[in-house]
Amino acid sequence: MNEKSRLFDFLKNQLEHFPKPDMIAGKENGQWKLYSTAEVSSMVNNLSIALIQLGISGKDMTVENQDKIAIISKNRSEWLMLDMACQQIGAVLCPIYPTTSVNELEFIFNDAGVKLAFVSGQEIMDKVTAVRDKVPSLMNVYSFDELPGVDFWKTILPTPNEADQAQLEKIKSSILAEHCATIIYTSGTTGTPKGVMLSHRNIVSNILNAVKSFPLEQNKYSRSLSFLPLNHIFERVASYMYMCAGISIYYAESLETIPENLREIRPDVFCTVPRLLEKVYEKIMSKGAELTGIKRKLFYWAVALGDQYDVSKKRGIFYHLQLAIANKLIFNKWRAALGDRIKIIITGGAACQIRLIRIFTAAKIPIYEGYGPTENSPVISMNSQFKDGTKFGSVGPIIQGQVVKIEADGEICVKGPSVMMGYYKRPDLTAETIIDGWLHTGDIGIFEEGKFLKITDRKKELFKTSGGKYVAPQPIENRMKESPFIEQMMIVGADQKFVGALIVPSLANLKEWMKQKSIPFTTNEDAINHPKVLALYTELIESFNQSFNHVEQVKRFELLPHEWTIDSGELTPTLKLKRKIIMEKYAAVIARIYS
Repeated sequence: MNEKSRLFDFLKNQLEHFPKPDMIAGKENGQWKLYSTAEVSSMVNNLSIALIQLGISGKDMTVENQDKIAIISKNRSEWLMLDMACQQIGAVLCPIYPTTSVNELEFIFNDAGVKLAFVSGQEIMDKVTAVRDKVPSLMNVYSFDELPGVDFWKTILPTPNEADQAQLEKIKSSILAEHCATIIYTSGTTGTPKGVMLSHRNIVSNILNAVKSFPLEQNKYSRSLSFLPLNHIFERVASYMYMCAGISIYYAESLETIPENLREIRPDVFCTVPRLLEKVYEKIMSKGAELTGIKRKLFYWAVALGDQYDVSKKRGIFYHLQLAIANKLIFNKWRAALGDRIKIIITGGAACQIRLIRIFTAAKIPIYEGYGPTENSPVISMNSQFKDGTKFGSVGPIIQGQVVKIEADGEICVKGPSVMMGYYKRPDLTAETIIDGWLHTGDIGIFEEGKFLKITDRKKELFKTSGGKYVAPQPIENRMKESPFIEQMMIVGADQKFVGALIVPSLANLKEWMKQKSIPFTTNEDAINHPKVLALYTELIESFNQSFNHVEQVKRFELLPHEWTIDSGELTPTLKLKRKIIMEKYAAVIARIYS
């Protein structure tokens, strides 16, 4: 058997070859609690034995008969421990987003037939309590935090004896690469959640191929900061990549504490989604706007230099000399805010604005954009540190082990060992999605320069105007969001005469602009209806329209007073727009655009 053919083999590999004093770490009672590789290994084995003693097993290792365990928790050290403990005994971990609604939670628990659930925090526990009586399969719930009325997870940990250890080793040796390791319910932007079944082979092959294509040299990088939800396959695969390369994983306390945790941990690497990078950039730019005199001039001079940066184009000595000065005077403060040691930021999950990648990379904060759906475990392509391995605006070359073709309608299809086993209990959907071994991603793309994959849109998000012309919303939205005055945006216009837009203004920048123009700010609602504000946005839209052909140009728009969030229902947990929900929620506003 391959040394690393099952996910839990990565732990054994690290323990035997390069054990770490801080394999994983998280804040406990305000202090960083470090777990060594040996401690993690011991804890994982104990938890596996505890689960066996609770009657959890893989039975005959057919996915229908493997016991299912749900985890609904923020990122923390126990998350990966439970993941590996389940894998070692053939149980299937079903990670569920903490933001999942009670109705979706009930559906997932029953669809998967969840036997045990592990949770963190009272809020999540309350959701599980609300559905507990409606899930006949659920035997018990355990909490990673000590909460009233729920069993604390450590109370089930046994003091294992030799017989327990021998039984566990026997079970571990029976787990094969083709066995199901996890079922991930994709929140999606529409419809009922679908359970993506991924085997050990699916995920392990993706990790090993990604590491070859995006080299994370062993022990070259010391720390990572983890804050994207581990429920998402992107962050989970990144965690095993870190494990493979001997990079310690430190868990951020929350999204709000990321800036503070970055300064504390000083990581070499982290993964993110474009929305969080946009927030960082907006904060930097708003601080720059507060500067005066020579400092303000220098700031905007440095930003303008960064705007011109392109890794694939040669610039003269004078440009690089200026950039070196900008890095010393201005960008060094940006790096300090991220801990001053960042060598790699990997972004995925949605399209990242080219401008952000240019400026951050110019500032010696290299951003590498990658791509892949949950159904491919997930990575299909990624930009990398290799010579000629990056092209801004693309999601990079195809990684090793994947074969990609573009269908006649532009859809990206992939074949390889990472393609999922299928959708749980949905052979109909599986047959629609995997045809002759090719996974149909639902994304539209092209190859640039024969090797760099570029995503142009989602197949389902393309729409036709009443004139029969196709419009791809994402390129328009991403281009216009480069404006400091546009926080969020959604293009509309299916079956209509022209393209319209819903726009959430960047209120911080708008307030500053109003102050400069001596326009009093009272409420968000009053601000977005002020004639001068509407004139500002009309001018902005008209300037961006010049970049698009006639049919793609935004003819009318509506400003909205409040940001779209996960909690208010317009964003998925990975911060993508839930277009169908937004269309329904703002039906009256959209009707005004076309009235």
